[in-house]
Amino acid sequence: MAVPKRKTSPSRRGMRRAHDALSVEAFQECPNCGELRRPHNLCTACGHYNGREVVSVEG
Repeated sequence: MAVPKRKTSPSRRGMRRAHDALSVEAFQECPNCGELRRPHNLCTACGHYNGREVVSVEG
């Protein structure tokens, strides 16, 4: 069974975990209603995408 020969230092452990952080999600304003939405996604508030209504939203 493989066993580490030396204890991994906190510095080396931190360097290994440097790429594990979650990235911040991007948001942009919907040009139709002004709600924040993800880029390249349908606006859930008004149902518009790419300047036209794709889904009718009641409410």
